[in-house]
Amino acid sequence: MATAKTRQKIVASFLSLLGEKGWHGFEMADVAREAGVKLSVLRAEFPGKTACLRAFLSDIDQKVLDSIDPDMDDEPARERLFDVLMTRLDTLSPHREAIRALRKAVQRDPQLALKLNREAVTSQRWMLTAAGIPAAGPRAALMSQALVVAFARVVDVWLDDEDPGLARTMSALARQLDEGEVWMGRLDRVGRFLKPFLTRARERGTRQDDSPSQADGREEAGASPSAA
Repeated sequence: MATAKTRQKIVASFLSLLGEKGWHGFEMADVAREAGVKLSVLRAEFPGKTACLRAFLSDIDQKVLDSIDPDMDDEPARERLFDVLMTRLDTLSPHREAIRALRKAVQRDPQLALKLNREAVTSQRWMLTAAGIPAAGPRAALMSQALVVAFARVVDVWLDDEDPGLARTMSALARQLDEGEVWMGRLDRVGRFLKPFLTRARERGTRQDDSPSQADGREEAGASPSAA
């Protein structure tokens, strides 16, 4: 098993090649040469590029989670999430060229886009958790996916934002979070509207399942020769 230092060196080499040559411009053998490790070591730790990318995103998640500002605890959820996502962008800053190359690749490769989306959803669930927003259940799953899309739009702005203060990026993030709040509010209202109807439907289904005719039918079916 490779040491943590060797794993870090492999991921750093992967990111360097990604930024220089693009996703399809290098092979895993190139990563091994760049990192100065044997192919057997690379295979044991990272079977492919997606595994390298997963390790990179996990490392970014860890750094963001380690950087949670306790002074934000009393702020509204939106402000906490804004702070977490800006911290994520700050953490990604040293790898801007790799991110740029990755964005170009997913725009041309739908299969890669699907792979990246799965990894990104996991990361954004942790960003919600970091912001103190519940990240479990159907609503959170929808929020995580929506946040992946919103953050990707912000990243597009961030990649070309040369202002040290990232004014355009912060404006884009604020706009995306505002739009997200509007859509989640609409979904919540629809959910509250539909809840009584869904409850009645479930209750009606339960009564029908427990009715005498249904029970008799099940008994007769159990006694028939075909049930043997």
